[in-house]
Amino acid sequence: MIKSEIENEELMKASKKIAVLDDEPDILELLMINLKKNGYSTYGFENGNDFIKFLKDNKPDLVILDLMLPDIDGIEICKYMKKKKEYSKIPIIMLTAKTDEMDKVLGLELGADDYITKPFSMREFLARVKAVIRRGEPLGESDIILLGSQCKIDLQKYEVFVKDEKINLTTTEFKILQLLTSRKGWVFTREQILNHIDVSNKGVLDRTVDVHIKNLRDKLGKAGKFIRNIRGIGYKIEESN
Repeated sequence: MIKSEIENEELMKASKKIAVLDDEPDILELLMINLKKNGYSTYGFENGNDFIKFLKDNKPDLVILDLMLPDIDGIEICKYMKKKKEYSKIPIIMLTAKTDEMDKVLGLELGADDYITKPFSMREFLARVKAVIRRGEPLGESDIILLGSQCKIDLQKYEVFVKDEKINLTTTEFKILQLLTSRKGWVFTREQILNHIDVSNKGVLDRTVDVHIKNLRDKLGKAGKFIRNIRGIGYKIEESN
């Protein structure tokens, strides 16, 4: 059984394509070597224009995006991808040497799934990659969850509909919604939510969960009102008026 699980994980990795953008050749090469050693197919880019051209004929399963690029700002690339329907669901992990909180918050608000601040350990980097890719894997459940009278959540297909219109959520946003709706009325702490989306580093922004919740509420429209903030604790789903 253990051998089978390992083989399945290796097959999953081999089928995943990861695009890496970093203008520092040494860092780019190091990241690609380690990703390849761990079984992923990788594509490297030192500038944004080459990556945009690559996107026209390719759809990676994950993008590692340095915010400081020589031609196109990483934030602009993130914004471009999230506005395009064909790319909007591709997970993005931001790489940044900046310590300014607003850069990270802006990236998360635009739809990035995670961020890593340079310098970082290779173990942390690979753990984050694995965690974000896992978020996009099917949950293996067949449940349909209703939120109010207009919102339907399909856990098997990883889809959300509001008034029969499909809503594009990032994998992180979907994971948070799945957690909150798993026990309606139950209050989940920010720490529990971070653990569920596999973000457990000590330096994580306190606002990370709040940013994802805000994006989730906005996308759900009127159904977003069911996500309630419990001051000083966390969030819950409550459908009563």
